Order: sequence, then structure tokens, then C-alpha cells
Amino acid sequence: MDSDKPMFNSAPWSTPSRPALAPLLFLFSVIAILSLQLTPRSPGIPGSPVIHPGNITNPTRDGRPSCGAFFRGSAERKVVMSITDFGGVGDGRTSNTEAFRRAVRFMGRFGDRGGSQLNVPKGTWLTGSFNLTSNFTLFLEEGALILGSQEPEDWPIIKPLPSYGRGRERLGGRHISLIHGDGLMNVVITGNNGTIDGQGKMWWELWWNRTLEHTRGHLVEIMNSQNILISNLTFQNSPFWTIHPVYSSNVVIKDMTILAPLDAPNTDGIDPDSSTNVCIEDCYIESGDDLVAVKSGWDHYGISMARPSLNITIRRISGTTPTCSGVGIGSEMSGGISNVTIEDLHVWDSAAGVRIKTDVGRGGYVSNISISNIFMERVKVPIRFSRGSNDHPDDGWDSKAVPTIKGIFMSNIYSINSTKAPVLEGMEGAAFEDICMRNVTTLGLRPNLKWHCEFISGFADGVVPAPCLEMQNNSSSLCL
Repeated sequence: MDSDKPMFNSAPWSTPSRPALAPLLFLFSVIAILSLQLTPRSPGIPGSPVIHPGNITNPTRDGRPSCGAFFRGSAERKVVMSITDFGGVGDGRTSNTEAFRRAVRFMGRFGDRGGSQLNVPKGTWLTGSFNLTSNFTLFLEEGALILGSQEPEDWPIIKPLPSYGRGRERLGGRHISLIHGDGLMNVVITGNNGTIDGQGKMWWELWWNRTLEHTRGHLVEIMNSQNILISNLTFQNSPFWTIHPVYSSNVVIKDMTILAPLDAPNTDGIDPDSSTNVCIEDCYIESGDDLVAVKSGWDHYGISMARPSLNITIRRISGTTPTCSGVGIGSEMSGGISNVTIEDLHVWDSAAGVRIKTDVGRGGYVSNISISNIFMERVKVPIRFSRGSNDHPDDGWDSKAVPTIKGIFMSNIYSINSTKAPVLEGMEGAAFEDICMRNVTTLGLRPNLKWHCEFISGFADGVVPAPCLEMQNNSSSLCL
């Protein structure tokens, strides 16, 4: 898949300008002749394994590296049935909530007998939330459209995540996701570019009108599970974060188109959270929040649970978000985030390219992050470390819990027509060190615009315009 183009025509609410060919050719030429590369090394933060996800790759059919081997399950199923076998009606008006629930309950019987696959044929299938089962494939045929119900009671309230302590937006529980899984193994959500539409506008209006009673549901949330594959579909109009794997391992999300109106609140594309061995590649995303955000729990709840996000690969992602970043880390990072590879990212018309978000009270750590081969067009701040979101789950947060940021390796980053120089804001009393940059170019800035750095330490080589003094520390052992 061409990662610079959506898998189908862009939604009518958004017509992003496509990159000109000349800058792209120039970028690729620059990258091709660059010979100095940063080599990430484990900075020794407790809880960080030494294996870097960028080293666990297998080539795709066209020779490009792929982390798809993280998925170790099987897509072969012995029993294949259709939603119509369970009374489903694809007219866009009839509720299929009970049909989907009945289908999954029945097909769960075959979990230890070769597994099962539920086909969704061409049509419009209105449904409320339903759960998946192990050794199971949900397959959307060409022309299949699953629509999320507009009735809030079709999205029941479930317990908050223990690493958050409450709903992310409101106290208490939270709405379940449209498609949900908990404690599963070997699950595939795929198809022939069918579509799952959360019809999120109702939920966004509740948020805008301040009448939301419980935290909005995700489009897909997979919890406490392993060997999960999500591929070759279009997800759109999620009420909240679109794909949320949490407390899970060996998750592969690839060849996806994820769309939301650019003003839709908190419609992150893909948010791996307290998960291990996650592969996100070859996706096109337009959203009202981060295209991808890596998380690991919120303040003292995340610190107490201590469930980090480890071994995350984010590769060949393209898209736009006018309010947030192409790839964000945090701000909910209290359980720790380590061993993350971000490469071959193309972002345009966005607030930030790559952003690390932290705050007082978060605690935790962000370590051994490799960011390379990033191309940005008209991105306001290409590289940003930010603090001070000032949001906490309750009064139990610890003002002395500050994060540790160590070993951030950035190379071959090219930004044109940015409006601000990089912003690197650490925080007093916290370690933001070994920030390593090589071959970073930001073009189009006014001459009076300078880097803004506070409470950080690092090393830069081949960086244009010249970085701040804090990034000229020749004693940074990890960088050298």
C-alpha cells in the first residue's frame, strides 16, 4: 500500500493537500546519502528490556521491513458462517446487536476446535456493542458497512481501567467500545476493505455541550489479550480513541485507513496502552487528535500498576491532524514507555510532528525511543516535548512524581514550511537527558525564530537551524 494515500477516496469533510513531488524526491535523496545513523542503546531505565523492536523485522513482499511477525496466531478457521445465519439484516435500519452477540456466542464453541470466522456481507449493518471470542475472525466483505448504534444504552457502562482509576473523561465507569474483547487469544479483524463507522457525531456533541455523563467508548478496544491482527479495513467516526489495545501483547495493526473529521474531539487513530510487542504500519490516518499515541496509565494509578508499553514499532504512517501530533508519547505514561521505533512517518498540516507529553504527577519513564526518516509539510512545531497538561484523575496524585526521559534518538528528520522551531520543554527536578539528534532540518522558518529549550540535555549534529545550547552537550555518552 502507498502510505501517502488513503486506501479509498478521502472522506467529504477533508481534502488534504498532497505533497509535491519535488520535495519528496529531495528528501529521499538526502536520506539516501546520509551515512551517519544513530544506534539506540538501552539507557538502563529499570523495566526496559534490551531488545529493540526495530531489530525484530521481516521483509514484506516488496522488500520493505515489516514487524507483522509480532502476530503469531493463525487466520485459518474451520467454521465459517455469515451474520445472516443469525438473523442479521443489512438494511441500515434494523438493529443487529443481538444477531452479532448471538453469532459470537455460538462461534465461541469452536475456539478449541479449529476456530471460527464470521463474515459480514455487503450491506449496512446497524449494531450496538458486541464482544469477540478467541480463535476468531471478523471478516467484512467488500461493501460491508457496520454502523454503531445511536442509542447510548447500546454502549453499556463498564469498569474503568485500573491504570486510569476512572473514566478518562468523567468519574466512574466508561462506555464499552463498539467492538470489544477481553482475555482473548488469536483474534483477527479484517476484510476486503469493508468499513466500521462509529457514527460518533452524537458523542462529540455530548462532549461539546458538556452533557456527557460517562467517558465515550472506543471503536475497537482489545484488553488483556494476545496475538491480535487488525488489517485492511476502514474505521471512521469513532466516538473516542479509534483503536485501543491495552494490557495486550503481540498486536499487529496494518494496512488501515482511519478517518474522523479534523475537529472531532479526542478521536486518536491508534493508541497502544500498557502493551508489549505492538506493530503499527502502513496506515493512513486523519483525525481530530494524535494519529498514533503510545500510553501506559495515568498518574498514581499507572504508577501503582506499573504496566509499561514496550517494544512498539510505528512505521510508514501518513496523515494529518490540525490540533495534535503525528505520533505522540504520553501524556498518560505513568507505567513507563520504552523501546519504541518510529520511522518513515509523513505528516502534513498538523500541529506537531513528533511529541513527547509529560507532566508533574505522571512519574514513569520514557526511554530508548528511536525516531528516524520523518518528513513533514506545514507542521507547526516539528519536534516538541511538552509539559503542564495539568489533568489528573483525582486528588491522590503525587506532586513529587516526575518523569524520567532518557535516550531519545532522532535522525534524518526533514520539515518544510514549519511556523515554529522545535520546542523541548523538560521540567525542573526531572531528568530529560541524552536527547540525541542527527541530520535534522527545519526549513521555512523566519530568521528570528529560535529553538526553545528548558531543563533538557542532549547532543545535536547536522541540525539546521542551529539548536539551543542545551542540545550541544558533548559529554552525552549515549549520543556519542
